[in-house]
Amino acid sequence: MEAQLLTKMAPVEDRPLEPADLPVPEPGAGEVRVRVWVCGVCHTELDEIEGRLPPKLPIVLGHQVVGRVEKAGAAVRGFHVGDRVGVAWIYSACGACAFCRAGHENLCERAQWTGKDVHGGYAAAMVVPEPFAYPIPARFADAQAAPLLCAGVIGYRALRLTGWQAGEALALYGFGASAHLVLQLAKHLRPRDPVFVLTRSEAHRDLARRLGADWAGLPTEAPPERPARAIDFTPAGETIREALRGLRPGGRLVVNAIRKRSLVPALDYATHLWEEKELKSVANVTRQDAQEFLPLAAAIPIVPEVEEWPLAEANEALVRLKAGRVHGAAVLRIAP
Repeated sequence: MEAQLLTKMAPVEDRPLEPADLPVPEPGAGEVRVRVWVCGVCHTELDEIEGRLPPKLPIVLGHQVVGRVEKAGAAVRGFHVGDRVGVAWIYSACGACAFCRAGHENLCERAQWTGKDVHGGYAAAMVVPEPFAYPIPARFADAQAAPLLCAGVIGYRALRLTGWQAGEALALYGFGASAHLVLQLAKHLRPRDPVFVLTRSEAHRDLARRLGADWAGLPTEAPPERPARAIDFTPAGETIREALRGLRPGGRLVVNAIRKRSLVPALDYATHLWEEKELKSVANVTRQDAQEFLPLAAAIPIVPEVEEWPLAEANEALVRLKAGRVHGAAVLRIAP
């Protein structure tokens, strides 16, 4: 089957993904084989390729997968051949540890991650355990659904972790695939509360205004009021310091990133953390996040902005993503 394979870690600009003809995987008991139609392109893939989040090599990347069930293994009961399903970042968890029992399977030490520990969606087909596949709401076209499975789901988790309350201002630092979905979610949940977007890209600021941002400006500018809650979507460590500086007393910053490309600069306690400010990370996602978010996204509806690329041009899509030149989310088209 057609695939793009990563065999070594390297700068994305070196175009390290290689075309490969791999065997079609066979589903085991409790697994389904998904014929992949589209797969979203994520910043996490940049971290995997460049070694900040080393994957198991060789690996087929991709964890925002939309396709059709092509074959079901023994004991599969919830899906049938032809069903449209999605696969997200979390591929499996042990189900028995204290984290899993408490509903925090994203912290399971034996969890596996799609496209990092097992082959993902930069290929014509993949297998996944049935409990870690999700029905895709009919409201979305395939390409629209793909970014919901990571950018949307982890953005939903990040927004919940902010503890955002009625009447509070929310700031979004960076405005890529995840932030442009969170903005739509936030304005649906609290249309009267201000949401500010801070990003270097003029095109991204224009998109933010079109999607409902109450204010959009440069990261060096001050929004109309100090936010009580903020989410950092950027790959830059410096953003954490600047976002903490901008928070009002008692505010919370949530960092929606698995890895940063640059180190977080030293924090001055009085400037950045004094007055009971909080800093919290987002560690991956759970199945519950996806199960809650996908129907909500369809009901609102949240409509992702997407740029489509053929699978053969995955390297080019990744280079464009790293340079901040993707308008919304990038999606690879594998099947017509």
